[in-house]
Amino acid sequence: MDEQYPIEYYEFFVSFNEGDYYTCHDLLEEMWMTDKDNLFLKGLLQMSVAIYHYEYGNVKGARLMMQTAHDYLQAYRPKFWGLDLEKIYPFIEHCLSHFPKHIDRVAFENVGDLPTLPHLLLYLEND
Repeated sequence: MDEQYPIEYYEFFVSFNEGDYYTCHDLLEEMWMTDKDNLFLKGLLQMSVAIYHYEYGNVKGARLMMQTAHDYLQAYRPKFWGLDLEKIYPFIEHCLSHFPKHIDRVAFENVGDLPTLPHLLLYLEND
């Protein structure tokens, strides 16, 4: 790969694929804080936070964050920083259509009753 990205970006892929969305938030936020105009990073950050919220029963927060991710990442399609967004958008749209619309929050012990999200693996591709 010719392109060099911040080490946190590579670490984000590992954390995301391991399902550690809280760490994803920290890694992306660290990069975003140095480049606040970068809505690509903010979109990935919002997507990670949305999944994290959903896993802990904050359905309303998940809906809001995922919609924001959808909006922020739009300008970076089809591919940006080695990430094929055309493979991410079906996941985002699936989540948005499967997040219950009539529920804002469920107790953590009831999270298993929520619709299951598909598993998304992220990987870098050559530009």
